[in-house]
Amino acid sequence: MEKKIHTIDAEGKVLGRLATEIAVLLRGKQKPDFVPYRDMGDTVLIKNVGKIRFTGKKMNQKKYYHHPEGYLGDLKEVTLKRLFEKNPAEVLKKAVSGMLPNTKLKSEQIKRLKFE
Repeated sequence: MEKKIHTIDAEGKVLGRLATEIAVLLRGKQKPDFVPYRDMGDTVLIKNVGKIRFTGKKMNQKKYYHHPEGYLGDLKEVTLKRLFEKNPAEVLKKAVSGMLPNTKLKSEQIKRLKFE
């Protein structure tokens, strides 16, 4: 089981389709000996993450929620536009993370997502 490094140019690609492609490579589903309980995925290096394309009105309508202090009443929301201006890599990382299964392997797989 050899690990490869896949380099993907994100310029002009749609966020969701790119995230799906990355999630498949991180899990190793393209390999013939894939089994879901083993971490056999590859490393993915993303270039030009700031030039991703979005369809529809997602830039203004999509919102990310979090509890910064850990208290339930302290719910904060950030629009996609604001988060993308601040850190475009975080937007792609959140999209890929949502497409990985919620298992113990998820944290190991998302660590292999690198940005250039």
